Amino acid sequence: MIDFHYETDFSIDDEAKFADWISRIILSEDKVFSQLDFIFCDDDYLLKINQDYLDHDTYTDIITFPYEDMSGIAGDIFISIERVKENALDFGVEFYLELKRVMAHGVLHLLGYGDKSEEETMQMRLKEDEKIKLFHVEH
Repeated sequence: MIDFHYETDFSIDDEAKFADWISRIILSEDKVFSQLDFIFCDDDYLLKINQDYLDHDTYTDIITFPYEDMSGIAGDIFISIERVKENALDFGVEFYLELKRVMAHGVLHLLGYGDKSEEETMQMRLKEDEKIKLFHVEH
């Protein structure tokens, strides 16, 4: 199951389309999922999580917490809508494209992809691009 939660005034208009896309990302990696929760929030909400759980005192666009679940991929993906909007402006891309990139990024972390080294970051970017293209593929 894929659920969307809103701790800000933002909401996704077509949750079913986004949920289907996320499902196809996971299936494209030959994995199954049990529960994914996307929590859309503002900078302060995500900063508090970063401070409380990761001992980081910085703003970020996304934090992913995997669950231990033997039946499939599971986790919470927290996304700061403020950061996504700012990143979209900084990168000169449309907001929803940047949102899809960040959402795919969180799912890819749950699938085992990292971004700590330069090589991992390059692979992550390629995977993000690949998975964003799945959004427009009809199931």
